[in-house]
Amino acid sequence: MSQHLNSLGQPVGPALPGWKAPPVPPRETMHGRFCRMEPLDASRHTDELFEAYALDAEGRMWTYLSRGPFATRESYRAWMGGVCAGDDPLYYAIVDLATGKAIGVASYMRIDPANGCIEVGNLAFSPLLQKKPAATEAMYLMMKRAFDLGYRRYEWKCDTLNAPSRAAALRLGFAFEGIFRQAVIYKGRSRDTAWFSVLDQEWPALKDVFERWLEPANFDERGSQNIRLSVLSSGAVRRD
Repeated sequence: MSQHLNSLGQPVGPALPGWKAPPVPPRETMHGRFCRMEPLDASRHTDELFEAYALDAEGRMWTYLSRGPFATRESYRAWMGGVCAGDDPLYYAIVDLATGKAIGVASYMRIDPANGCIEVGNLAFSPLLQKKPAATEAMYLMMKRAFDLGYRRYEWKCDTLNAPSRAAALRLGFAFEGIFRQAVIYKGRSRDTAWFSVLDQEWPALKDVFERWLEPANFDERGSQNIRLSVLSSGAVRRD
């Protein structure tokens, strides 16, 4: 029960004095130690991404995405050309700093400045990015930008049957909120959607967790992590 009451004695949510809607995320590159995130550009990124995705010969990475797999380079280029200029979703290519090549894609979506809500989604990580430090850093960079801009709520949603995505959300510090039943139809099948979120008051603790994990001292000479992010994030945020 809310501790805040209106003039009628009814419980209401806390007031937000001075609240200002944040801006839409800028179409600007984000820089990290393992990767940089460039606004998606068909002329620059199609070939590199198509070749990186081709390493997933079974097409396993596309199962829970609304699009793909793409049979030809031309079909992927056509899809990319149709989304590159959009503001919602706002797509970024994840570029590996070690090779200078794009190896994955992510986007901001359901961007709602009026309510301070924004979602991360459309994650298409090639085998070159999966389970790599750059994948985690990309998620950190996107979360950091959103909260730096003034968003109050950062969302992650996925098919409830997508166990790796649900595990990734928890590893990254998101709180599980529940299931929306029969929420979506995609690829001719029904989807129950799992909802996760991080709130602005939780971000400072998570920011510290990410930055501790990303420190050079946390990786050995082979690039393997010494302390898992899940160890650092577990219990870092108090959620009553």
